[in-house]
Amino acid sequence: MYILSTGASALLIGAAFSAAAAVAHMACIVIGPKAYRFMGAGERMARAAEAQQLRPTLVTLSIAGVLLIWAVFALSGAGVLRQRLPLTQWVLVAVSVVFMARSVASPLLKAKFPENSTAFWIVSSGICGLIGLLHAYGTWSLWSTF
Repeated sequence: MYILSTGASALLIGAAFSAAAAVAHMACIVIGPKAYRFMGAGERMARAAEAQQLRPTLVTLSIAGVLLIWAVFALSGAGVLRQRLPLTQWVLVAVSVVFMARSVASPLLKAKFPENSTAFWIVSSGICGLIGLLHAYGTWSLWSTF
């Protein structure tokens, strides 16, 4: 039995969170406007989904796709994939920065997206901060192995 290091475990957990976030975004597309509202995406997105506009689906698919790519890079960094992806350590640094920046920038972002609920900003910022810290710790811990 192989036991993962704490850094690899952090990246594995970060990958799971990123993948779960991608699935949650995809659920909005499948479930529709009620899910956009429940997830705090704002009334504008929910109404656009009700009107069957393409924009909510494209935005949501884009976010889900990026999250899934980031999950794959975290799995690569954790050593779960048979072969490491190119530039894994640098992509993971960027992923860490983006997640943590999204977490701390919520007051600025909230002003630009006033239709998103306060609960959305609190919950999503906390989740982004946690995922960013997991990626940062895992990347820092495993830096010499990349």
